Amino acid sequence: MNKEITIRECTSLEELADCVALQREVFQLPEIEISPVRHFVVTKNAGGFILGAYDGEMLVGFVLSVPAFLRGEKAFYSHMTAVKASHQSYGIGGRLKWAQRTRSLELGVKYVKWTFEPWKARNAYFNLEKLGAIVTEYQPNFYGIDYATAATGGKQIGLASDRLFAEWHLESEKVSALGRGESFVEKREPLRRITAPADWASLVAADPETALKEQERLKAEFTEAFAAGLVGAGFKRDADRPEYLLYPAE
Repeated sequence: MNKEITIRECTSLEELADCVALQREVFQLPEIEISPVRHFVVTKNAGGFILGAYDGEMLVGFVLSVPAFLRGEKAFYSHMTAVKASHQSYGIGGRLKWAQRTRSLELGVKYVKWTFEPWKARNAYFNLEKLGAIVTEYQPNFYGIDYATAATGGKQIGLASDRLFAEWHLESEKVSALGRGESFVEKREPLRRITAPADWASLVAADPETALKEQERLKAEFTEAFAAGLVGAGFKRDADRPEYLLYPAE
C-alpha cells in the first residue's frame, strides 16, 4: 500500500462509477441493493458530496453524504462508508469520516447521522469512541430484509436488519477534542451497560439460534434504555464482554 493516501472529492462520472464498483466489492449485496451512479450524481447535485480515499490513482475508500433536514436543521445522512479489504485497518475509514466533518462544517452543517448494526462491537467502538457519536434510537428491521451473509453460509436464517442510529454532533465537546487529536475522558458514571457480542460473525456461523436470541436481547435492552431517557455515549472494548455505556440525556 502506498503510504500517501489522499482524500479528495469525487465529482466526475468516472470517479462516481469507481465508487459504485467499490461499493459492490466491499458490501457484496444483491445487485438490486447496489446504489447506482445515478444515485451518486443526484446526491452531488442536491447539495451532498462524496469523498474518496486514493492510493495513488486507485480509489480505496469513499464516504457518501446525502443532504438532509433533521431535528429542524440542515444535516447530512452518511449513507455509506466503504474501504477496500486490502486497505482496511490502516485508519482510512477514520480519515474519511474526519474529512466528512471538515467538509460538513465548511458547508454550515453541524449534524451528521448514519446507521450501524448494534451487535458489531468494532463498529460501535469506532462510532462512539473514535468519532464521538452518540446513540439514542433503535430501529427494528430497518431495511426489512434478511440478508444472507458469509457467516450464515449464504443462507437466510431470520436475522432482522435492526439498526442503531449514530448521531454525530460535530461541535460537541467530545467530537471537538477527538477532532484535535486529543483524548476525551468521560467524567460521569454510566447508569446502564448493554453487552454486545464479542465476535458476532463467529456466533452467527456457529450458533444461529443464539445469535437470533442475542438480537432480540439487544433490541429489548436498547428500547427500554432509550424509553428511560438514556443515551449511548461510550463503548468499552473488551475481548470477552464489550459494552455500550449509557448516560442520562444532557
